[in-house]
Amino acid sequence: MLAGRSVVEHGRRNGVRGQIQMSQQTVAIVGAGLGGFQVASVLRDLRFPGRVVLVGDEPHAPYHRPPLSKAFLLGTTEESKLGMRPPTFYADNRVELITGKRAVAVDRAHRKLALEDDSVIQYDHLVLATGARNRPLPVPGTDLSGVHFLRTVDEARMLRASLGHVKRAVVIGAGFIGLEFAASALKYGVDVTVIEVANRPMARALSVPMSAVFARELTKMNVRLLFNTQVMRLVGEGAKVTGVETVEGQVVPCDLVVIGIGVIPNVELAATCNLDVQNGIVVDEQLLTADPNISAIGDCAAHSSAHADGIVRIESVQNATDQGRCVAGRIAGRPSRFTAVPWFWSDQGDLKLQIAGLTAGCDRTVVRGDPAGTSCAVFCFRGERLLGVETVNRPADHMAARRLIGNHVSLTAEQAADERFDLKQPGAAAALSRPSQP
Repeated sequence: MLAGRSVVEHGRRNGVRGQIQMSQQTVAIVGAGLGGFQVASVLRDLRFPGRVVLVGDEPHAPYHRPPLSKAFLLGTTEESKLGMRPPTFYADNRVELITGKRAVAVDRAHRKLALEDDSVIQYDHLVLATGARNRPLPVPGTDLSGVHFLRTVDEARMLRASLGHVKRAVVIGAGFIGLEFAASALKYGVDVTVIEVANRPMARALSVPMSAVFARELTKMNVRLLFNTQVMRLVGEGAKVTGVETVEGQVVPCDLVVIGIGVIPNVELAATCNLDVQNGIVVDEQLLTADPNISAIGDCAAHSSAHADGIVRIESVQNATDQGRCVAGRIAGRPSRFTAVPWFWSDQGDLKLQIAGLTAGCDRTVVRGDPAGTSCAVFCFRGERLLGVETVNRPADHMAARRLIGNHVSLTAEQAADERFDLKQPGAAAALSRPSQP
């Protein structure tokens, strides 16, 4: 593949001969999560005629992860319903799906991808959608029986089998996954304690006012929250976990532990072939690495964003979807800059959290609605610039916020706080506000 050109573009510039060459091109995708699957699926939607190979290290066809901490854990969605497409999809759409095999090396000079079974895939374009892995907890006792993570379907299956037989659970980490698990465990009648090093829940993602809403409501649900502390060790009897000891010496008794302290991007494959890695695989505005034959997307990719300063790495379902579409479009001859508005969500019991934009670095927050209730929005500003909007049980405000941020409409703090101001009218908002600050 020519540097800076898509396969289709090359074909169009070279007539019939180019079109024949295009049909012989191979796109290899490492990572069969949502991002990798999205690339393969959209390539076929766009009638890309070449070979598409999708390689995953899990022994499963691509599946949806969000239900794992909610519907699947509660038994309202079965494993057979998690697949992104029916099993016949891959053969019907000429996607060569390779599961249970890890990619171990990339020969950039010869455009070859090596798998752990010594097989080699010759590629014309390589997409790294390698995702992330659970961050380990570096304390004694994590090898005890009853200690779990929650990222893969295998981990979720083990947790679901355990929940009906335990009385007390400790969640280490008050992030999205840990709190989603806590809300689900309550429905099994399990007593839940959450231990968090920060002074509030979801501190890395949420503003202080929205964190306060969730701290209050989780406490009402009977989740015990222990902030400003760290885990010293996990204790057990025999090989079974029986408690979690904090640095203050307090032991929280439990039958089950879930560790949810974040993830580590899987950048090793990129690093071994000398691609730039900075808390993620560095890509440009079209999600290309410094090698014009290699793209990176999803949890493993670090990129500049119109919605943030500097390079960011975004861990979200929608980011993986949007980036997969962007890369597939470029490969299929429809190149574009990646400019999608980042957005996130988390369902915790009856609380639906939705976030539009990237709020890190905000220095002012404005609340719309009643922060003492369970339906409000927090608008996060830096100076006069609206960075993002956090909502709980306010889907209309969330959708309006995505449009406002995507259109770079500057909203004043007074407009944000005024329930009479209609956020669903981008034209009105634009008329009443000035262009957003760079």
